[in-house]
Amino acid sequence: MREAYLLFGRRRELTSNHDRLLDPAELYVDESKEALVFRHENQGAASWGILLDSLQDDDPAVFVRLDLADKSAERWVDWLERLSLCFVEIVLSESLHADEELCDFLDLYGDEAETLEANSVRLPFPEYPTGDEDGTRWFLAQDVLLRVDGGAALLARGRTADDLDRVRDLIPGD
Repeated sequence: MREAYLLFGRRRELTSNHDRLLDPAELYVDESKEALVFRHENQGAASWGILLDSLQDDDPAVFVRLDLADKSAERWVDWLERLSLCFVEIVLSESLHADEELCDFLDLYGDEAETLEANSVRLPFPEYPTGDEDGTRWFLAQDVLLRVDGGAALLARGRTADDLDRVRDLIPGD
C-alpha cells in the first residue's frame, strides 16, 4: 500500500475521478474493527479495505463492504485476491471517468456484450469480485479500453474521439 501511495497516491486524475482513494491521513479501521479502509464509492454505497488480520501479508486480498439499509447484513466480501491488482483496477477504472469527450457508458440489455467480446481482446486481468460468476471483465477494441460490469453495463475510454466513435459504431445502443 505504501508503494502505491508513493507512486500515485497524490494523482487524483488516476485515483479519484469517480470513487475516491483516501489520503493516508484518512485511512481508518471500520466500526466492526475488521478492516483498514482505503477507498470509498462516490456516493458512499461501498468501501474497500484490507482485513486487519492480513495487514502483515506482502500483497493481501482486498474486500468490499456495501453500505446497506440493514446494517446487520453488511459484510466484508472478496473483491480482488491481491492489493496490487486492486491498485491496477483503481487506475484503470478511474481512467474511464476522466475526460468526458473520450469516455462513454452503455447499459447492456441484449447481446451487446457478446458483440463486444467477438470484436475485442479480453485483457489478462482476473474477473472480479472474486468468485462472482458474472463479474467485471476488461477488454481492448480499436484503441478503446472497455469494462463490462456483470453483463449490465459497459464503460469505455478511447485514446481519441475517433477511436471511441469506431467502437460506438460497432456496439449497438445509445
